[in-house]
Amino acid sequence: MICGGGVIGACTAYFLTRSGVEVTVIDFLAVLPAQAAQAVLKTYFQAWKNCWEGRADAPTFKGRFRTVMSVDIPQGRDLNINRVHRRWGMVNIPKVGRVCFRWTKDLPVGKRAGAENRITGARLTKDSLGWHIAFRVQSLEPAPRPHTGPEVGIDVGVTVPIALSDDATKKHGPWLTDREQAKLLRLERRAARRKKHRKPGERTSRRLHHTYDQIAGLRAKAKRRALDWQHKTTTDIARTYSVVVVEALTITNMVKSASGTIEEPGRNVARKSGLNRSISAQAWGRTVTMLTYKLARRGGTLVKVPAPNTSRRCSACGFVTPGSRETQALFVCKNPDCGWFGNADHNAARNVLHLYRMGPALIPAAGRAVVRRAKRVKPAAAR
Repeated sequence: MICGGGVIGACTAYFLTRSGVEVTVIDFLAVLPAQAAQAVLKTYFQAWKNCWEGRADAPTFKGRFRTVMSVDIPQGRDLNINRVHRRWGMVNIPKVGRVCFRWTKDLPVGKRAGAENRITGARLTKDSLGWHIAFRVQSLEPAPRPHTGPEVGIDVGVTVPIALSDDATKKHGPWLTDREQAKLLRLERRAARRKKHRKPGERTSRRLHHTYDQIAGLRAKAKRRALDWQHKTTTDIARTYSVVVVEALTITNMVKSASGTIEEPGRNVARKSGLNRSISAQAWGRTVTMLTYKLARRGGTLVKVPAPNTSRRCSACGFVTPGSRETQALFVCKNPDCGWFGNADHNAARNVLHLYRMGPALIPAAGRAVVRRAKRVKPAAAR
């Protein structure tokens, strides 16, 4: 009975059994570079450390076809990066050789490299659009100066992705063109038709695999465009504002299924499923993550406030009523002494900023409870 094991060197594995230590020689590990095996173990140990400290769940086995293929190159001195011209460069990949890559950002190579500004490694990843390389750069950056910009509240949504308290909005169009969307729909129908005629247990045909690859390529293209829009939008916000206030949303609860059970089936399941897909497509959590580190680099601050009643409260008089938001874009205050009306998203963004300016005195105890950290999690400043 095998109780544990590990990889030592490049081709020998030691397993602890009840009868003693069993030594097994694994031939294919002799071809694998030692750095790659060490990188896998380092990632595995870090995953368990994150689990023990309460930052993540326990690591599980990943499916080969459902995860991103990646190869880590931990030693930067072996890369030997050269710039060919303005758009392309060349890098040395162990066991592969010289490979061209698209030069999209300045790298500390040649005379620009030093002890305080150098490349320490790289990682190769593969998705539906091909192979990509990301370099790890160690650099010494000066402490950011205090940001002198104004404060702003942000309300995120589906119809209007980002609404600011100063009446500005950040919108985007569809990630795929009409022609690409029509092609995606045609490929999905083709895949469903071919899958329908496949017998149970029969291997997937090459034609079906090719169709799946085309579908994955279009979806990866849409994701890349969404990431590009998020990076540009969050960079613009971080440059303009010193304090950005957002809602502390529990997105995992917002996208839960409404199907229910056999005894108590859910209602409006199809509509809720469409809303869940729209919420997931906006990637609100990723937007907040980008704002967090971009504001920190520029001396700004990100603050989270509780979300209840930010959409139902009137930013002019403070009156809260469920029926004030008459439509998606129209907010009408039901207070007889007020009667203010305006854009509902901008009204919610101003309420978010109001909670921050008034401090924790106006935040109910139930709202303050959402910001507490889990057990055994160190404060962010101590990490």
